[in-house]
Amino acid sequence: MRITDCRLVELPKISDPRGNLTYLEGMQHLPFEFKRVFYLYDVPGGADRAGHALRTCHQFLIAISGSFDVVIDDGAERKRIHLCRSYYGLHLPPMIWRELDNFSSGSVCLALASENYAADGYFRTYEEFQNEISSRGA
Repeated sequence: MRITDCRLVELPKISDPRGNLTYLEGMQHLPFEFKRVFYLYDVPGGADRAGHALRTCHQFLIAISGSFDVVIDDGAERKRIHLCRSYYGLHLPPMIWRELDNFSSGSVCLALASENYAADGYFRTYEEFQNEISSRGA
């Protein structure tokens, strides 16, 4: 996968003076059905999260509250994306290294995943990720 396979997706936003509503549906707004939902919150200032790549799992990240940055890397190119709207999400296909940082106070990151958690589905070090990219290109 390449960084160009990662994309920002604008989700439906139903505006109402009483408060807005946004929804998402697998295979309609996302290119996958999601099997797992989790969220990151109370991230201390200056801390970072993630620092891994997934072998086969797709993820979709949304800044439900506040903001944070997602640094994506395909082994050849790096890019920083700022998420700060609850009606935009970032689709991350498999084999993309990701790091989350620059969390604002009170931020919440919602993540939807195409697979259930499996410890062996992760590249936990950047070196391991780069070695896999190199072996696939050989």
